[in-house]
Amino acid sequence: MPPLSRWYIKLALVYFVAALAVGALQVLQAPLRLPAVLAVTGPTYVHMLVVGWITQMIFGVAYWMFPKYAPPPPAPAAPRGSNALAVATLILLNLGLLVRVVVEPVRAWRPEALPGWPLIVAALAQWLAAVGFAINTWPRVKEK
Repeated sequence: MPPLSRWYIKLALVYFVAALAVGALQVLQAPLRLPAVLAVTGPTYVHMLVVGWITQMIFGVAYWMFPKYAPPPPAPAAPRGSNALAVATLILLNLGLLVRVVVEPVRAWRPEALPGWPLIVAALAQWLAAVGFAINTWPRVKEK
């Protein structure tokens, strides 16, 4: 398994456990009188599951398992596409998600506490990660 796939999959597992912890805290917030800010972490919970766990797991397994791509000679072989683009995708996806995880609940709880532009930057980073993944993976989707 390539190192980048291991990073994707390990981060996916971290987000999976963290998302389930946030979900459990949401359920326990009222009965245990936990901080009220937990009541507004619904979108954060969903983003951690869908982007952090599911999407990241898909990216990691696809990077590892999709058929290898080798450009025609004399170009050097790049069996999984551009490694730099794949690393940028990992960084953009996680940077965008981390900003969302921090900023989204704060904005929902106290909109005046933070400006909204970090969420725009986070969404743009995640979109760029998706585009980078698609560009890097597209040539590997081929007939047998």
